[in-house]
Formats: sequence, C-alpha cells, structure tokens
Amino acid sequence: MSQVQLYDCTLRDGAQREGISFSVEDKLKIAQKLDQLGIPFIEGGWPGSNPKDAEFFLRARSLALSQARLAAFGSTRRAKTKTENDANLKALVDAQTPVVTIVGKSWDLHVTQVLETTLDENLKMIADSVSYLKGKGLTVFFDAEHFFDGFKANPQYALRTLAAAATAGVDCLVLCDTNGGSLPSAVTAAVTAAKDVCLVPLGIHTHNDGELAVANTLAAVAAGATQVQGTINGYGERCGNANLCSIIPALMIKMGIPCLGQEQLAQLTEVSHYVSEIANLTPDAHQPYVGASAFAHKAGLHASAMIKSEVSYQHIPPEKVGNVQRVLVSELSGRGNILYKAKELGLEVVVAGDNSRRVLENIKAMESRGFQYDGAEASFELLLRRAHPQYRPAFELVDFLVLVEKHRRRPAQGNDEEMLSEAAIKVRVGEEIIHTVAEGNGPVNALDAALRKALLQFYPSLAAVKLTDYKVRILDEGGGTEAQVRVLIESSDGELQWHTVGSSSNIIEASWLALADSLEYWLIKRGAIPKR
Repeated sequence: MSQVQLYDCTLRDGAQREGISFSVEDKLKIAQKLDQLGIPFIEGGWPGSNPKDAEFFLRARSLALSQARLAAFGSTRRAKTKTENDANLKALVDAQTPVVTIVGKSWDLHVTQVLETTLDENLKMIADSVSYLKGKGLTVFFDAEHFFDGFKANPQYALRTLAAAATAGVDCLVLCDTNGGSLPSAVTAAVTAAKDVCLVPLGIHTHNDGELAVANTLAAVAAGATQVQGTINGYGERCGNANLCSIIPALMIKMGIPCLGQEQLAQLTEVSHYVSEIANLTPDAHQPYVGASAFAHKAGLHASAMIKSEVSYQHIPPEKVGNVQRVLVSELSGRGNILYKAKELGLEVVVAGDNSRRVLENIKAMESRGFQYDGAEASFELLLRRAHPQYRPAFELVDFLVLVEKHRRRPAQGNDEEMLSEAAIKVRVGEEIIHTVAEGNGPVNALDAALRKALLQFYPSLAAVKLTDYKVRILDEGGGTEAQVRVLIESSDGELQWHTVGSSSNIIEASWLALADSLEYWLIKRGAIPKR
C-alpha cells in the first residue's frame, strides 16, 4: 500500500474540546513540535472566524518549519455570493498558507435545512470555491462534511458533491464522519463507492462519538484513503477526534504503512505529553501506546510470563513509540512481579530464595490494611530495602505529638477565630535523639515542619525536597469518622519526582507514614550521609 499523508487538526478541531483554550503562543509551539514529529500538514485554524487565528497565521509566516506545510481552514462561498466577494475565501487567501482546506455540505438534509439553499446551488458553491482557490495557486483539500450520513441518506447526491470538487481541480477529497456515529463497515462501503467514481486522492476525517474514530480511520485507509486527519491525544469537540497517537503506530507497526520515520515514531509519547501540558490537561495514563499505563503489568500471571518473554503480554515493544514497560506491585501480584521489580531496582539479593515469598506476603498484608503500591513506587522500594537484615534507616521515629487549637485573635488583630497546629517530634539519627517543635497551617504541615527541623541538622541538602501533592482517600466510606484512610504524597527536589503512601484509621499517622517514606527515599537516592 502507498504511503499515507498525515494531516493534523489539533490547532483547530483539538482546540474545540471543552476546557481547552490555546493562546497564539501555544499554537506556534505546538506547530513547531508537530513539524519535528514529521507531520506533513498542520491545520492552523480558521482565519476568518476570530482575531486569534488571524494573528496566528500572521506570526506563523516567520515559523522556521523544516518540512510541514500549514493549512488554513474555511468554508465554501456563501449561497448566492460571488467568490471574489466572499469574506471567508478572501481570509483564506490572505492567510498566505500554501494549503487551504474548505468544508462543504455533502448531506442533502444540511443543504436544504441548515444552509437553506438548493442542492444545485450547493454543488456550484463547492465547485466555484475550489476553482477560485486553485486559481490563486493553492493546494486545495475539500472536507466533505457529514459525508457518511449523507451517503446513507442519499448516496447519489453525496457522490455528486465529491464530483463537483474533483472537476474543479481539488487536490484531495476528505470524507468526514462529522457526527462520529458511523460503523467501520459503513465507512468501508462509502469509501469504496467514492473511490470507484473519483480519480482524486481520498482522505478521512472522523469523530469519536461512537468510540470508533480510530477504527473508522483505519478502515478507510484499508479501503483506499491516502490522507488521514486527526488530532494529538484525540482532542476535539464532544467526544473528540480521531487520535493520531493511536493511528500513527497502528498504520506503521500493524499495517506496515509508512507515514513517519522510525526515529520520529519514537518521539510519539513525548509529543503526546507535550501537547497535553500546553493544553493544561493531565495526560491520560490509560491512553493506548503513549499512556503511562499502556505497558504496565499488574497481575502476577502477566508479570511471570513477561520475565520469560516480553511479547507474551505486550502487542508492541513500548520503546517503538517512546514509552516504557512497567511492572506494578499489589495484592494481585505473584512472585514474578517481586522478582521483576527487585531486578529493576538492583535489589535481587533481598528477594533471593524464599525471601520473595515473605516479601509478597508482607505486601498483601499491607495492602489489606489500605496501602497501595502501584501508585507509590518509592514506598515499595523502601519496603524491599527494609526486608534486608542489614538495612539501617537514615532516621527513626521515637514519638510525636500533634496539637490543634482554635482561639480568638487579640483585639488589635481583629475578632476572627484562627486555627493553630503544633507538632512535637522525637527522631533518632544514629545514636542521637532530636526533639523539635514546629507550627503549621494544619497538623500535617506542622508535622512536616518539625521533622524537617530535626533532620536538616544532619542532612542540610534535604531542604531541596518539596511536597508537590497531597491526596487523602477514604477507603471504607461506611466507617464514618473511624474509616481507614490512605494518604498519597508526591514529592520533588526539582529533578526527581516520587510517590509514597501511608494508611491508617488515623489520618495523622497515615500522613506521617507517607511523609517519612518520602524523605527517607530521597536520602537513599542521594546517598546522604549525616553531618555529625
């Protein structure tokens, strides 16, 4: 099969997702990233629709793209309007992009009830618009909007809209599943029919309302489409667009169709996360191919098999798309999970012989008490290290006391009441016991401050560690205020990030366990040695 051309719509269709609002600067950065990935066509937006897109195309003229071509998006001329007088077509030309994509109606219902014009006038609108833009020396793609619904309702007319664009000299006819409700079999039939009557290359543009956008895209390619439109991470209106992060590896690895270089394919996970960061959205961990959980193995049977053969529970090598394989540890684990993780961490000696079974039993006992290690790998590594008879912790808790007081401020400070938290802590470092007291804006903050005050005397570099996230989950909601809680803490020193867990029916104790793990883990990783 011939090579497929990729056409990215993230900057227009992707920006229509609820919760996304790209700035002009955002769009310029994403365009450069897509160019580096090797995307041939990047749709920048609709220059006639808003000032932001107009500014983007103005500033994009100075973008140093290595291979990609920018496309401006718009619609066919209005009914009963001359092309030379149509503001939308003028804006497309003024955008000064080498490629323009115009959308037109291919469903008779939309022509008569939405545009409120005649079927013949719609055909003229398509042909006139393509001819006008081709006359300006532009590459022109025609998005046949609602093509699959139109083909189902009136196949003869839907095909006539394609013929009108083809006769006018269009460079590619893009068949759109605009409502996103088509099935792959219907897509195959419609693409085949279009291919039989048109000599112009065909493209496919699908939405994900039936969760079939990727499947419909691949079905269209199998039926003869040679241009694929989609967005990074499947961003788009309603349920989203076809996800290029799934389509690209499926084309290249599964179908053997070249569309990027192998080195570019290996950048896919990084590009996915880059775009989600700019969109201010958390990356979907369970997204195929590029998600953090895409190659994560939790069940004991799976991990055991993976040790023997990585293809046993992975459909592709994760490094092909720039991702990594992970083995998780939980109450569902078997010895294989423990052995795999120990080897990964360089701790094989801890789980040698029957020790692996004892470690596994300990993990399952801890998880029955509310601990969860598949989201707290720093705590899991500490659990392994503590299983070694020669392990000595960087510090040990002797005891702590946390007080929470509510009192009125002094008259000069106002009459509002305020909360005060104070923590007193004793920790042992080597042979020395340190007793410190600190205040905080809450009991956990006070406990954190007291512990740091004690440890910074011995480990000054610990000042670099910051808590970046703190989550509490109630494990047995029916237990009311006596319920077991799980605390997850995310920490960072500006370079590394790690997660720790604590669980107890006492939220302060659960927080202490996660907090202490966080600092102890960092001290191990940095090889910190007490200063006195």
